[in-house]
Amino acid sequence: MARIIWTEPALNELDEIADYISLDNPTAAKKLVRSAFKEIERLAPHPKSGKLVDEIDNSVYREVVLSPCRIFYRQEHEIVYIVHVIREEQYLHLDILKLR
Repeated sequence: MARIIWTEPALNELDEIADYISLDNPTAAKKLVRSAFKEIERLAPHPKSGKLVDEIDNSVYREVVLSPCRIFYRQEHEIVYIVHVIREEQYLHLDILKLR
């Protein structure tokens, strides 16, 4: 069973998305955050269950899509690092993943 670690940048990015959603719908924002943590917890027993990132060939990164978010992670041994969260419609800047 893998251990899940959310990096500070990923948590901040999720918070920013939730803050934006909460301007119109605070309940939906709270639901998104709860759903994100619940969905990511399923990676503990199944760390390779996320899909490979389409934009990157031969990458160590995978993603979980939880509308309206794409949550990027990588596995190192028995640890899954959640490294980046963006909105689905955003362009993925590959340099962001290379830095994390």
